[in-house]
Amino acid sequence: MNIAVNTRLLIDDIHGGIEWFTYETLSRITRNHPEHNFYFLFDRKIDDSFIFSSNITPVVIKPKAIHPALWYYWLEKKVPSILKKIKADLFLSPDGMLSLSTKIPSLPVIHDISFCHRKNDLPFLKSGYNKYFFRKFAEKAIRIATVSEFSKMDMVNIWGTDPAKIDVVYNGASDSFYPLAGNRKLDEQDNPYFLFVGNISPRKNIPNLIRAYNLFRDGSSSFIRLIIAGDRFFLNGELDKVISRSAYRDDIILTGKRSRDQLRNLYNGAEALIYTPWFEGFGIPVVEAMRCGTPVIASNTTSIPEIAGKAAILVDPGNPREIKSAMTRVAGNSDLQKDMISKGFNQAAKFTWDNSADQLWESILKTTNTR
Repeated sequence: MNIAVNTRLLIDDIHGGIEWFTYETLSRITRNHPEHNFYFLFDRKIDDSFIFSSNITPVVIKPKAIHPALWYYWLEKKVPSILKKIKADLFLSPDGMLSLSTKIPSLPVIHDISFCHRKNDLPFLKSGYNKYFFRKFAEKAIRIATVSEFSKMDMVNIWGTDPAKIDVVYNGASDSFYPLAGNRKLDEQDNPYFLFVGNISPRKNIPNLIRAYNLFRDGSSSFIRLIIAGDRFFLNGELDKVISRSAYRDDIILTGKRSRDQLRNLYNGAEALIYTPWFEGFGIPVVEAMRCGTPVIASNTTSIPEIAGKAAILVDPGNPREIKSAMTRVAGNSDLQKDMISKGFNQAAKFTWDNSADQLWESILKTTNTR
């Protein structure tokens, strides 16, 4: 087969779940299936580290598709001619975006449809584009892959998509995440800390995490810091206000983006990962933390209960007092931590990138009727 892949998000600064899904699944699929030809469609200069094997042909399609108008132009005006030229048998799109102007069988990976529920979490144009076009992408697709049963049923309930058309392809967690010897539960200044990992945007609900942390510190003699590790995305005015008004703002550390090795160290040192987004299609940090032997406090909404299972303490993300109570339960409680860590190892073992790649390949075969 000639398989064309939208690799627009394979850039040298990978920072989100969709990007990691793209990298981890494609690196395995292309190597595992040398009998097929893969055409990686980039919108900028090619980084050779993403050419995983000799059966990959990179194709640069300009201009850079960096905002909704250019997304449309790239997909509808530029991509179809390339698909025709290479005689593509399939168009695979790990970011969920398809070309509506081609008849090539298409498989999008639609990770979630949060934009149907929380339109104010994204800039106006991006929110509008997603809400209008992704339903059309789902209708055009021969099959759809998504990363949780929750996301699958969300498309069924909101769009009326046939559930038999949707394949669940769970995310995984990198082998870079594992327990370190001599885990001390301390930061670089020998202080204990809670940890949040993820992109900093409204959907991640970090203002309520700060409010919960304030309540925890008000009611505790424990000196435990809060480390927030992730890139700033957009619309963070509320977060900045909440931090500036916190009596403990000097103990709230925003590290920016961290490498995998740095994140592994942060997970290993944390009292707990506090991961309480409003909406999540999967929640990779939950699995990464569990792989490192870190207790997890997480939202009781959307996909998180499915991914966390019985290994995490689940809380209402809209209730800072409930989040604070969970923090109080875990902090310094070695017996509870040991139980959560043991359950976490078992739960995290269910989610590997090898499994993800195999599941996505099965979806590809179904799409092309080559099973």
